[in-house]
Amino acid sequence: VQLQASGGGLVQAGGSLRLSCAASGRTFSDHAVGWFRQAPGKEREFVAAIRWGGGDTYYGDSAKGRFTISRDNAKNTVYLQMNRLKVEDTAVYYCAVGDSNIVDRQSAYDYWGQGTQVTVSS
Repeated sequence: VQLQASGGGLVQAGGSLRLSCAASGRTFSDHAVGWFRQAPGKEREFVAAIRWGGGDTYYGDSAKGRFTISRDNAKNTVYLQMNRLKVEDTAVYYCAVGDSNIVDRQSAYDYWGQGTQVTVSS
């Protein structure tokens, strides 16, 4: 399984970005695809997740009300739409795939992408 995260970049506070996580190598049924982020000097933090099959979504506190996770089954791709970005959203964002019932812990995920940098300027 390979995960390719993309879509990061530099944006001003209040702006938007859409991250993509393209999966290849296999298809997923009940797996969850999650987004995590890690800022310099901080631990990796859960952002959002989506169940590939039913489409159930989950959000960390930092993402609620501003970020939206979605999937495109035909493209085997999960998206993270990030709106009203804040300086504190600056981090490397990683996508991951796992088949655990738990979605907000790194240990629940088996495959990880390489990360994409998001930088929000003031």
